[in-house]
This record gives sequence, C-alpha cells and structure tokens, in this order.
Amino acid sequence: MTKVLIIAEHDGEKLNSSTAKTLTCALAIDSASVEIAVLGGLQCDAVCDQVAALDGVSRVLKLAREENSVPVAAVYAPQIVELAAGYTHLIAPSTTFGKDLMPRVAALLGVPSVTDVMKVIAPDTFERPIYAGNAIDTVQLAEGISVMVGTARPASFKAAGSGSAAAPIEAVETSAALPTHSRYIELRQQASDRPDLQSAPKVVSGGRGVGSGDNFDVIYALADKLGAAAGASRAAVDAGFVANDMQVGQTGKVIAPDLYIACGISGAIQHLAGIKDAGTIVAINSDADAPIFEVADLGIVGDLFTLVPELEKALP
Repeated sequence: MTKVLIIAEHDGEKLNSSTAKTLTCALAIDSASVEIAVLGGLQCDAVCDQVAALDGVSRVLKLAREENSVPVAAVYAPQIVELAAGYTHLIAPSTTFGKDLMPRVAALLGVPSVTDVMKVIAPDTFERPIYAGNAIDTVQLAEGISVMVGTARPASFKAAGSGSAAAPIEAVETSAALPTHSRYIELRQQASDRPDLQSAPKVVSGGRGVGSGDNFDVIYALADKLGAAAGASRAAVDAGFVANDMQVGQTGKVIAPDLYIACGISGAIQHLAGIKDAGTIVAINSDADAPIFEVADLGIVGDLFTLVPELEKALP
C-alpha cells in the first residue's frame, strides 16, 4: 500500500499554503493514503486543526515538544526518520524549509532525495525541472529504495481544498536523540504588512530598470494598492536596491501567483524560470525587444515611472 507522510510547514500559528499544494502532489500518487506530521512547540493545536481540515488527509500526527518551537532542520530530521517507518513516501514543500530539511532526512535514511517534483508519473517516477526550467528530467527510483524522500514544487500544484471533514489528530512521541551542535538563536527579518512572496496571489516586481532602492517606492505603492507582495529580479538584488529575500527566479523564489507584474525587468532566463507558472504576466519595460515580452500575456512599452503611477491611480 502506498502511504505518504507530508511534513507541514508553518510558523507556529498559521499553516503555510505550500503544505496544501504538497498535499495535492501526494494525492496524485496512485492509491495513496496521506498523513501529515506537524512538528511544533507545545502550543501547535491551531496548526493541527488547520491541517486536519484539508481535504484528503487521513490523519494528522502532532509531534509537540519545546525543541520544535522553531524549524531547525538538524533537530527535525532525526524525529522524522523515527516517524518514517511504514511510509513509502516522505514529502515536504520545495521551499527554503523543505530544501533544508529533506536532504538531511534522506541522508539519515541512506536514500537519494528527489527535489522539486512538478509532476507524478507513477509512485516511483516523477518529473522535475533542470537547467533553470529549460528541460524536464524524469526520475525513476532504483529498485531496492525503501522510501521516496523529496520535495514538491508549490508552483506546480494547486492548493488542496478544505472543510469537507476534519481528519483525526493523534499525538505522537519519538525517542530520537536531538543534536546539540545546531540551535536556534534568533530570526531577523524585515517587518512588512504585505503578503508572503511565495504564497501571494498577486506580485509586483522591479528590476534593474527601477534604478535605485529609493525608486522602488513606486513598486511598493502599486503592490500596496493591489494588496500584492513585492519582488525583485536578481539584477536589482545584486545592485543592492532591495534585500535578497525579495529575489524572484531560479536562484531566488519560484512563484506561481495569479497575477505577476514585472516592472523594468528584462527577463533573464533564471528569472523567467521562477515565474513560468504564473497565471497572468504583465510586463512594463521601455525596451520593446526585452525577452520578458515573449512570455508576457500583456506587454506595455514605456517608462515605468510614468506608467506605474498611472496604473496605480486608475485602480479603485
């Protein structure tokens, strides 16, 4: 029997939408029974309830202990390995969280890791992008591999629905020895009221054409008007205009919003690889020959410092 365990990504209070998308990936595996593990602090009941409400989940495993209050991969991994008995697949979202955690789990289990799964062909066969998304690699597990350990690309799957019925929540414990060489110190991040870049349905990004960090105010203004997240190209990040956590692309964050507005972004291959699953792409650039227009659903040639404020004013 195919039995899948998903490792939930959350912040202690709210479930990350990438987990619901990973659930869709897991349900695509033939005859799969899907359970989700929530590793968290002693007060993770709210997250467990959110997980239990997802359609298709057969059981929620609640592993609550003080050491799990923050997601440290070195601490989570040995606990997941102990939970792994009886499962044919262990999957997490292909986010910073999952990409840090699952290779450790695979190494401890002595099996290969299949990252960035974008399509399920069979229980042992998957498709994943390579070469900045310019080619699709079909990966088949070798005979004798006891368990598939991998990550699911959130941009390639729709989020599973919720609300039809609540799955049972079962508290579990492990006796795994936790490492002491890795520990959480603090989290430093810029405070923002904007949506999370990786899960936002609308994103407004700026590139080298924005010119400076101060000029990014025009990007932020449009994003705020739309209730969108703000992103940037690698060129803008490398130039020091914005922090690297805003970078969209193969070497940044791969996203799939319903609406993506690219302002002053030429459209380098690595950037296009990060937005190829977006619903509608709008490009604003003064260069009519910019590669971004080849993938845009709507292109506007002109000065972004004129067009973007006009667009903002036209919005209700």
